[in-house]
Formats: sequence, structure tokens, C-alpha cells
Amino acid sequence: MIYGNGIDIQEIRKIQKAQEKRESFAKRILTVNELAIFEKYKGNRKYEFLAGRFSAKEAFSKAYGTGIGKKVGFQDIEILNDSQTGRPEIVKFPGDNKLQAKISISHSGEYVVTEVILEKLTWQTKMKKFLIKQK
Repeated sequence: MIYGNGIDIQEIRKIQKAQEKRESFAKRILTVNELAIFEKYKGNRKYEFLAGRFSAKEAFSKAYGTGIGKKVGFQDIEILNDSQTGRPEIVKFPGDNKLQAKISISHSGEYVVTEVILEKLTWQTKMKKFLIKQK
């Protein structure tokens, strides 16, 4: 059952300017694990990554129904890429024991657009997640 859907679009250049103005910008947006990935990138790819994570976290907060603020902060959400497929996955988020998150991040030219779909977990899905963790 769908709990919420969130979509966000960001201009990569605006995120780049925010980072160039304040180096602490990325530290406010990214978790420690995300920051380690960000620091490995060079040039435009670095800013595409930052804009993608910023946009994805905004989209998550919209799907969750709170927006970024008092209930959900940027550090409450962590997005990492699957080691085998490279697909982005939201690995940490508020309500992760009750919800399942699906994410899409797309870059095109000067923009990044993201979508997050949150689904309520059924007992079958909870059992499947549990069994996967046991492997």
C-alpha cells in the first residue's frame, strides 16, 4: 500500500554555488558515508552527486509528509548505491521499520530530478526483509 510519493527537481549549479560559498554545506546535507563518496568525485560529477542526494532527501521528506525541518533532517536519511547493481537505495530513514522506500535519481544537463515512493510494509514484506538480513 502506498504511503506517500515525493518528487523534487534541483538545478545542479545552485547546489554547486551553495557548496562553493560554504564548504560546510555538504556536511550538513550528507551523512558520513555519503560524504566519503562525495569526496572521491572530481569536477561536475561531485556536484551532480551532491545535488542528487539533496534532491532525493527533499523528495523523501515530501513522500513522508513532513518536508525537511523539525521532524526529518538531512542527516536522518542516508542513500547509498547497491554494491552489485549501482542502484541508489535509501538505507536509513525515519519509519524504516514500518515503511519501504523506492528511489529514482536522474541527471539531465543542468538538472537532477528525483522520485521517492514510500510503501507501508505488510507482514509478508517484513518477513522477507528479515530473511534477507539473515543470509
